[in-house]
Amino acid sequence: MPDFQTIAAVVFLVALTIFVFLKRKNLETKQLVPYFLYFSMYKTKAGLKLMDSWAKKYKKLLLFIGYAGILVGFLGMALISYSLVKNIFILFTKPEAAPGVGLVLPFKAKGIFFVPFFYWIISIFVIAVVHEFAHGVIARTHRLKVKSSGFAFLALVIPIIPAAFVEPDEKELKKRPHKEQLSVFAAGPFANIAAAFLFLGIASFLLAPIARAMIEPNGVRITDYVKENGPFPAETYGVKINEVIREVDGTPTPYVNNLSAVLRSKKPNDIVTIKTDKSEYKIKLAKNPENESIAYIGAFLEQSTKINENVTEKYGKFLPNVLIWVLGLLVILYVLNFGIGLFNLVPIGPLDGGRMLQLVLYRIFDEKKANKIFVYVGLFFLAIIFFNIAIGFVR
Repeated sequence: MPDFQTIAAVVFLVALTIFVFLKRKNLETKQLVPYFLYFSMYKTKAGLKLMDSWAKKYKKLLLFIGYAGILVGFLGMALISYSLVKNIFILFTKPEAAPGVGLVLPFKAKGIFFVPFFYWIISIFVIAVVHEFAHGVIARTHRLKVKSSGFAFLALVIPIIPAAFVEPDEKELKKRPHKEQLSVFAAGPFANIAAAFLFLGIASFLLAPIARAMIEPNGVRITDYVKENGPFPAETYGVKINEVIREVDGTPTPYVNNLSAVLRSKKPNDIVTIKTDKSEYKIKLAKNPENESIAYIGAFLEQSTKINENVTEKYGKFLPNVLIWVLGLLVILYVLNFGIGLFNLVPIGPLDGGRMLQLVLYRIFDEKKANKIFVYVGLFFLAIIFFNIAIGFVR
């Protein structure tokens, strides 16, 4: 039976699809592949007054932030470009390597970076608002007209990924000095990267110490089976995914390194007794594919924890679980803000990085040559991205 998060994700997609149908006359849609892949926008005036207020109240600070964002933007562009190219070589030389780019969705599937639905929807909302508000407020700081704001979505037949947007006056923007244009383009990714480190700081220095005081190790959880070169003992002998290993041959394994130490003391073909939170198994250990002298159970593992009984007695279960949930949310907000902020700096056409690169090329070359280079660079990185996404589904 699907869990609550999966049901919530399905309900959300159904509700979004119904909204799109009811508001179809008010949507501005760009068909990428007619009726199959498209991008739609629902225009509003939400947030425009706040952008105006901040632009007037904090003008000097925002101008400084906008220009600082240009430097961060180009550094981020160099970093993400290098990482994508490097990852291609790694994918060809190490078949087991993970793709450098993937879809982030609240569904578990091959090739998908899974994020639980409520973490996902909150993160998408925060990322989109931070990104687009930054574009808008920097545009208003430069006295550029912002015509509208609103929310959008990328659809694959039905709407899948929600987003947000602000719509500056493009004709007016193109007339402005390149420095001002660059600061507007860089503002969104810079804001996401800054927000990422803010969330990381809150998680690391405020909530993590509290969480560490509340929880204790509870064994080692099996998150999945190793499929490549398998099947291996964990799968063959019926140990279930999400079971928590508590003991091996009577030796407690509260931490991952405890389990690793016990397995290192064993040899391939040894028979061991593994006790989990659900059952007990006698398993014949296999050979590690990378080093046949090492014993191997063939499972992906993670640390399992539980709330300390003293904490439960004093505060109950609700408050500690809420704090741990919020800590998990902050970690996801850090990862996704940083990742999506950098991804927006990839030098591809409609992305902020692409628009920044195009302006630089116009400064160096004549328009015809600049556009030619821009197209080649964009196609190169687009191919890398599609290859990364595709390889995630194939492997």
